[in-house]
Formats: sequence, C-alpha cells, structure tokens
Amino acid sequence: MLGLVEPTGNGIGGDLFAIVWDPETQQLYGYNGSGRSPMGATLADMQAAADEHEDGEEIPPFGAAPVSVPGTVDGWFALHEKFGRLPMQDNLTPTIEYARNGAPIPEVIAYYWGRNETRLAEAYESGMLEEYANAKATYFSPAPREGSLFRNPDLANTLEAIATEGRDAFYKGELARTMDAYMERIGGFMSYEDLAAHEGEWIEPICVTYRAEVSLCELGPNTQGVAALQMLQMLERFDLRDMGFGSADSLMAQVEAKRLAFADRAAGYADPAFSGIDPTTFVRPGYNEERGRAIDISQAMEPPAPGFAKADKKLEDGDTTYLTVTDKDGMMVSLIQSNYRGMGSGLVPDGLGFMLQDRGQLFSLDPEHPNVFEPGKRPFHTIIPAFAFKADLGTCDPWIQDFYIMSGEMPTWNNTELPARSLKQCEFKPWLSFGLMGGGMQPQGHVQIILNLVDYNMGLQEAGDAARWEHRGGCEPTDNLSGDECESDMGVIWLESGIPEETRAELERRGHTVKCCQANGGGYQAIMRDFETGAWIAATEMRKDGNASGY
Repeated sequence: MLGLVEPTGNGIGGDLFAIVWDPETQQLYGYNGSGRSPMGATLADMQAAADEHEDGEEIPPFGAAPVSVPGTVDGWFALHEKFGRLPMQDNLTPTIEYARNGAPIPEVIAYYWGRNETRLAEAYESGMLEEYANAKATYFSPAPREGSLFRNPDLANTLEAIATEGRDAFYKGELARTMDAYMERIGGFMSYEDLAAHEGEWIEPICVTYRAEVSLCELGPNTQGVAALQMLQMLERFDLRDMGFGSADSLMAQVEAKRLAFADRAAGYADPAFSGIDPTTFVRPGYNEERGRAIDISQAMEPPAPGFAKADKKLEDGDTTYLTVTDKDGMMVSLIQSNYRGMGSGLVPDGLGFMLQDRGQLFSLDPEHPNVFEPGKRPFHTIIPAFAFKADLGTCDPWIQDFYIMSGEMPTWNNTELPARSLKQCEFKPWLSFGLMGGGMQPQGHVQIILNLVDYNMGLQEAGDAARWEHRGGCEPTDNLSGDECESDMGVIWLESGIPEETRAELERRGHTVKCCQANGGGYQAIMRDFETGAWIAATEMRKDGNASGY
C-alpha cells in the first residue's frame, strides 16, 4: 500500500530489509532482501556513465546505470512463507482496489512528489535518464496535490499478477519479460537472467548490550546497522545521564563516536560475499571500547582513519518507508523498504506502474574498495530496521531490582556495591521494534533513540520528539579507499532548533562546524512492550506523515 501512495520512498522496484521476532520459536530472524547488480554490466560501464554525467566521480543517480535487481517482492514472499497466515491474494487486494479506484495523497508525500518530477525532468533533459515518458504518464500527469486521489491501474494489474501467480510472476514470468524487454529497448543493463537468479537471504541479526539494560540488534553489511552498534559500544564509558540531554559534553561524545564508526563504515561496509569481511568484525569484543578511547569530549579529533584496517554526501539523500507491526501473540516485525534516491532511477517499465530503484549508485568506482562495483554484487545500503531486547526486572535477583529502583540504572560487574553472593541475572525479553529513516542519519538516529530511552528516561513518543543532531561529512563507502579529499573532511554537525544555543556555541569552541536548524531528522516509528502490563505502546514521527494505531 505504501508503494502505491508513497512512491517517493519505496515500491516494488526497490529493496527490503526486515527483523522479525517470532514468539512461537522464540527466535529473532533477519532478512536481507537487497538485489544485486546486473551480471552484464562491468566496472568500465559504470565508469563510462560516471565520466559522461558525473565528472567521473560517481555512478549517476538516474537512468539505467544505478539500477539493481528489485528485491522487495521476493522479500514479501519469503516473509509470508515463513510467517504468513492469510493468502497473498487477500493481503494485496486492498492495494489493488485503491490503485484502480484512487487513494488520497497527504501533504508531505505530495511535496516530495513534486520535487521528484522536477529532478527527473532535468535528468531526462540532460541525457542521464534514457526514457521519461512512462514515468510522466504514470506519476506526473499531473503529479497529485495534497488531498487528491492518485490512481495507478498499471500497478493494480502488476499486483494482481503477483497475487495470483506468486513471486515468480515478477522474477520469471511475464513481468520479468517486460522488464527485460524495456531495459533492452532503452539500452540498460538489467536482464531477465538477473531477475530469474535473484534470491534474498535469511541472516542472523547482530546484537550488542548497552548499560546491561538493553540489547540492540541490527543487520550487518551490506547495510549500515552495525554503525549504531559500534557507537553504543564506544559510548558505554561516558556518563551521558550525568552530562544531560542536549549538553555539549553529551553531543561531543556521540558525534565523535559517530565519526569513528563511520570511518569503518566508509572503508569496510560492503557485500560480505565479495568483500570477505565478517560483519561481526566491527563489534568484536574490546574493539570499539579501544576505538572509543580516542574520544576527547573537550576537543574535536582530526578526521579518523578506519580502525579495523586501512582499506559523499549523496547518502543523505535517500528516501525510505519504514513500518513496524505487532500482534496479540507477541510477534514483532521491523521492516524497511526503499527505492533509494527519491522515487528511484526514473525508469518505469512499459505498462507495469512502478519505478526501478537506483540503489546501485552506492557502489564505489575504486577497484581497491570492498564496495567497488562488480557484476552480481549487492551495493552498500543505508536502510536499516532495528530491534531491541530489554532486561525484565521481574526476572532478576531482588538486589538487582532494588539497585535499579534506587539508581535508575542496571548494575555492572565493575560495580563495587555488588554483593558477594551469586545473583540471578535478568532475562532479556523482546521489547522494542523501531526504525528511523533518513539515509546516513539512520544509525545516528537509532543511537539517539536508545540513549533517550535508557540514559535520559524518556517515554517512547518523547524519545522521538526530542531534538536531534546529525553529523554529515567524512568518507563514505562510495568514495575511494585512500587518497580521497574526504580524508581531511571534518564534516558539519547539523542541529535541530531544540538543541540549546549555548550547546551550539560550545561545540564550535571545541572545534566543530555547527549549523542550525536544518538537520535531517529522519522519520521515526516504534512499538514497545510494557513488561508489567503486557500492553503495546506505539509512537510515530512528528516531523512528517506518520501514524500510530492499535485495534
């Protein structure tokens, strides 16, 4: 449904990642539904496109070059096969009906819709986008305004085929043949064989414990969730609660941890099937604790190098849809979909009613980089769902319960007050399914939500409403591995207006460039379990269109 009414952020031409807590098996599952680059394309092809349209620096954002195989439909069916209850026909019928009869478009989506029309028209006029008539007919004739009904009968027909014939209709049937013929017509790279070969992957989420109270779980590379885990491990040694929310000390610790984690992200986050880098390398015991010792909250550090090995700003520009749902049995789903930059590549296959993604722009062109473009490879991804477990005080030793009530925090084994007797440790239970959209802001946002809940004792909605910061700059996984100008880039801290002016001034005094008030705050959605009552608590983003509801 969101692919119909919010094509500015996602659709069946894009990719999907999910984390699912299954109460029946008592297991947390991760799913990587990202597609791969075309087998018929080469690094030389990408460099030629970059030379023609981007001064040789990067893969173009629009047109055939950045198109990778869409993984969303396969992801739907993989999740449905493992956990689904209703027939897929029933699941897709409401969207099919809205696509035929019209669905209302809200304010923020309508605004971004208009921006995409401008960008795509310019890309076509420049020659970057090979074909624009299909996109114009599907989405911009005219672009919907706030409150108007949008109809997409082509998408209705596509979804009808998927509902009746299954995922193979998209990857091996007539829909795949249509995509193949379209790409051949415009001179693109993705082929029927690429679609037919696609399969997503069930993966193990990576989790780290923070303050002995919560365990945050993310998905490893080729996406960026591990950066949030690295940041939390670095921040363990700082008393953020005592520093205070929004203080210069607290923000310095957080920003410097981000810069260190993102140095590793720039040099090593890539498809592990090609890079050979174990995703758990970045959170191995002691690694981030050691990295974090470089943080001096009194002075901004020089641009940091990667810590694990020596191995652009466009990552801030992605548009995404995140959702989370829970049910009466305790199942929790954290799911994110995206076409990457806005509506995607600008290419709408003939008569299918959806746009192909441009996620392939996030490959590097440096042959030495783990994230370099290669045929059949998954590009670096920014989209990350998140999940967290929490210590249930009702399962702990009474001494631990009393300590938490008195101090507001969990004891650690470094605590001198620990009694000599053996203590029954708390059981960690599924607690929070959440996400925060926004390109490179996502891991920064995940960390801020966890800090707000744990260190600053905020409620779930308050944790999302609280003013955010975002650090932009430094090297990215799309840059050259070494010798790039980004290596000397200190970046900029962007603050929302709720951060005190004195904090802003102090951060500048400590060596950072600070700007207000245009931070990429992202888009937050969350559902939390109250262990005492069993109730679900939901929160949604105040900065853009969103919804929290229960029935």
